[in-house]
Amino acid sequence: MPESKKHELKFIGSALKDLQQFPQKVKRQIGFDLDMVQGGETPNTAKHLRGLPGVMELVERYDSDTYRAVYITNIDEIIYVLHCFKKKSKQGIKTPKEDINLIRQRLQQAQKERNSN
Repeated sequence: MPESKKHELKFIGSALKDLQQFPQKVKRQIGFDLDMVQGGETPNTAKHLRGLPGVMELVERYDSDTYRAVYITNIDEIIYVLHCFKKKSKQGIKTPKEDINLIRQRLQQAQKERNSN
């Protein structure tokens, strides 16, 4: 069976540096999941991020912490990783407002990059 073409993966802002700070097991799983996304698949850990159409997040739990990688796939066949963070919110599953604002800002950056090419 021929291997399908993988989509390009781009990290916006400090997303790659932030991902590199995650525990090894989390980095490995998120890397595996992003590889699936590049191949056109949707990992079991992926879910839609409420309030931001087309934006998805990978959620990994490790050592009673929750780590997230937020990405979008519908910009010119490129997967943009917008934000990677350890969730610190004490308000249940809700993503903190500061993180949502940063995701929105980086989404605009990705869209500007697309428009300038």
